[in-house]
Amino acid sequence: MAQGARSTRRTRGAKASAAPGPEGYDAAPYLPGEADLPALRRAAAGCQGCPLFRDATGTVFGAGDPSARVLLVGEEPGDQEDRRGEPFVGPAGRLLGRALDEAGIDPEATYLTNAVKHFKFSRPGPGKRRIHKPPSLRELTACKPWLQAELREVDPEVVVALGATAGKALLGSSFRVTRQRGVRLDLPDRAGTALVATVHPSAVLRAGEDRDAVYGGLVADLRVAAEALG
Repeated sequence: MAQGARSTRRTRGAKASAAPGPEGYDAAPYLPGEADLPALRRAAAGCQGCPLFRDATGTVFGAGDPSARVLLVGEEPGDQEDRRGEPFVGPAGRLLGRALDEAGIDPEATYLTNAVKHFKFSRPGPGKRRIHKPPSLRELTACKPWLQAELREVDPEVVVALGATAGKALLGSSFRVTRQRGVRLDLPDRAGTALVATVHPSAVLRAGEDRDAVYGGLVADLRVAAEALG
């Protein structure tokens, strides 16, 4: 699809209003008006749209090709992503890169982000390892304006939802990855944009003896995304 044709689908957000603070559970007031990706990234660094910012090292905004045809959405940053400030830089990210390559999608030509931009975790005790906790629906909803802004600016042809949380962020709370993975769907409110859901790459790492089968399923789903590019 030509860049000019893709750009006609873009709309710009309204000018940010006074921020209500983390208890408001709404990131929208922190978004700048008429912003490109670099401006969004700078603004996101100061987001306090929900309480997750208090314990995380910082905001982990999306990264990758700003004009990518494929945009992948995960759940939230992990421990390594939180420390480095980049998405998908840990073991799950490395596995995802390999799966994309096997599916025929150039990892360097994608845009990677998460539905929630701050790491949510628990810590069993002082000095103990931080344990990932999934975001709540309220936290997911609070962070959605950032994801919507990324979709607007990158304007991809195909969006890949990695796991249940990403699927719910994009398709609503009724989404079930076990029922809707590996098929081409339409992304709501974005005419002409396809959506393909699959498991999060971390599910492959947790699969134990079934790891090869789960990895094969991930690659097969990503091939559906590659086919959707035409």
